[in-house]
Amino acid sequence: MAVLTGAGISAESGIPTFRAAGGLWEQYKPEDLATPEAFAKDPRLVWEWYDWRRELIAKAAPNSAHKALVQLEVRKPNYTLITQNVDGLHDLAGSGRILKLHGDIWRFRCTVCGANWPNRKTPLPKIPPHCACGGLARPGVVWFGEPLPEGMMNEAEHAVSSAQVFLVIGTSASVYPAASLIPLAQNAGAKTIEINTEETPFSPRVDCVLRGSAGELLPQLL
Repeated sequence: MAVLTGAGISAESGIPTFRAAGGLWEQYKPEDLATPEAFAKDPRLVWEWYDWRRELIAKAAPNSAHKALVQLEVRKPNYTLITQNVDGLHDLAGSGRILKLHGDIWRFRCTVCGANWPNRKTPLPKIPPHCACGGLARPGVVWFGEPLPEGMMNEAEHAVSSAQVFLVIGTSASVYPAASLIPLAQNAGAKTIEINTEETPFSPRVDCVLRGSAGELLPQLL
């Protein structure tokens, strides 16, 4: 079994999504805050936004959907959780096997020496933060225009292509390459199940659509 989660599952914990009505991209332009070019132009502005996001996420807790996926992992020996989320709520819930396609907001990466380390301080004592080597640190997330972490997509594709069931939970299914996992699963013969409060581009094509909140539907599935 393989599972793909998106911003919708975290929205149920109070974390705003980017693309829904009232989402973060209605207030900010992605190119101003989530690109390598934006960071090079004004690292302080980018870090102020990420510091705000980290404080917002720090107040959130895993919901019943996150916890249900932990139970699913316990029950299914061949199980992989693939997430587009960077908030770390799957970790807090207790999930073990996680492929984080878009990185982790709770990790920093040095732009000079490449060091990568965890940091959960909120608010940050100094903006922008720096590495022990003196180099400027950046958030450990994948920005627009950047490739996914090396090997990450290959692992996700392997997990999906070998799964009998593929759950797609709370994702808009419009961000690639993550969205390409859905047709890949279908072509490999997996049963695809979408759990979402809204219609997605793949709703007409999956085997089963469960319309509603993951926090209510996942415990019922278990």
